[in-house]
Amino acid sequence: MESSFLELRCKEVVNVVDGRKLGHIVDMVFDLNTARVCGIVVPGEKTFWNVFKSTSQLFIPFECICKIGEDAILVELRGTNTPQNPYILSHNTNNSEKK
Repeated sequence: MESSFLELRCKEVVNVVDGRKLGHIVDMVFDLNTARVCGIVVPGEKTFWNVFKSTSQLFIPFECICKIGEDAILVELRGTNTPQNPYILSHNTNNSEKK
C-alpha cells in the first residue's frame, strides 16, 4: 500500500490501548542515512489557558503503528498519561532529542 503525506495527514490517529483520539499527523520524522520513516508527530494535549495551540507534540515511533486504514491510523501507546513520557516533545527540541 502506498500513501502520500497529504493522505496520511487527513487520517485520525487513535490509540488502541485506551481509544483516545490523538489528532492528525502534523509531521513525519525520517532517518536520512537509511531512508526510513522513524515515526510520526501529532499535536500534544491542549492546556486550559491556551486552547488553540498545543504546548507539546507527541512523537509516535513507527514500531507503535498497528494499522493504517482508510479513515484512521491505529497506534499502540502505553503509559501516555505519565508526566515522564519519553514521546512528549517540547517546542524547543532539536533532532537529537527525537529518538
